[in-house]
Amino acid sequence: GRDQDRACSRSSVTATTHDRGGAVGHLTCLVPPMAVGTLGPHRPFNDRSCEAGKGRSVTDRAPTRAPAAPGRKRILGGDDVDRIVTRIAHEILERNRGPSGLVLMGIRTRGVPLAARLAATIERIEGAHPDGSGPVVVPYGALDVTLYRDDLSRRGPLPLGQTRFPCDIDGRVVVLVDDVLYTGRTIRAALEALLEVGRPRAVRLAVIVDRGHRELPIRADHVGKNLPTSLDEDVRVLVREVDGEDAVEIVARDAAASGAVERP
Repeated sequence: GRDQDRACSRSSVTATTHDRGGAVGHLTCLVPPMAVGTLGPHRPFNDRSCEAGKGRSVTDRAPTRAPAAPGRKRILGGDDVDRIVTRIAHEILERNRGPSGLVLMGIRTRGVPLAARLAATIERIEGAHPDGSGPVVVPYGALDVTLYRDDLSRRGPLPLGQTRFPCDIDGRVVVLVDDVLYTGRTIRAALEALLEVGRPRAVRLAVIVDRGHRELPIRADHVGKNLPTSLDEDVRVLVREVDGEDAVEIVARDAAASGAVERP
C-alpha cells in the first residue's frame, strides 16, 4: 500500500554476498535519486530471445559515440525509445492496477537507468494520491548478477557492480528491467539474486528489445520491440546515461570483431 511505498522509499539495508569461489560482493539497499525519462506486447513462451554484452565493463561517464560505421544498422532512435518507455510504464500500471506495491529493479548496466526512467514516468502519470496524502513514489534499485552467472568458470574473474534494494521486497511486485532479452540466462541469474534477498508476491520482466534465440523457458511480460535477428548479429540498446544517446542498433559480429564498430 501507500504506507509501504513511503516506508520503502526511506529504508536502507546492507548485506554481504559470497560466490562459490570466495569472491565478495556487497548489497546496499538505498534509494538512488529519481531519474527523469520514459519504457510492450507479449511473446510466446517458447520464442527465442537474448541479453547482450552483460559481462562487459562500462565506464560511468557517457562516452562520445562514433559516427555510423559499416556493419551497423540503426533500428530505433531516441524518440522511439522514449515512446517505448512511456508505453511500458502504462502497461505496468494496467497490469498492476495502479502503482501500489511496485518495486522496479534494473539489471546492470543499462537496465538501471531504464528502471529509473520507468519509475519517473509512472510517477508522472499517476501524480498525487487521490486522498491527498502526497505524490506517488515508485521505488527502484539496481541488481548486479555477476556472482550468479552460469559461465563464471569459463569467463574468469569479472568486475562486481553494486546491488541496491530500495526496500524490503517481501510481498511486493518486483519488475525486472533490462535492455535486451536474448538467451534468458541473465534473467535466470537475476531471479536467483532476487530470491536470495526476499520473497516477492510476483516478479515480472520488462525489456526494450526481445531479439529471440532463447535457451531457457523465460518470457518477458513487457516488450518494447520484438526484433528477429540472426546469430551473426549483435543487438545494442544505447541509453543516454551510459552511451550519450538513446538508440537501438543491429551490428554484424564480424564488423564488431574487426574493430569497424565501437563496442559499448
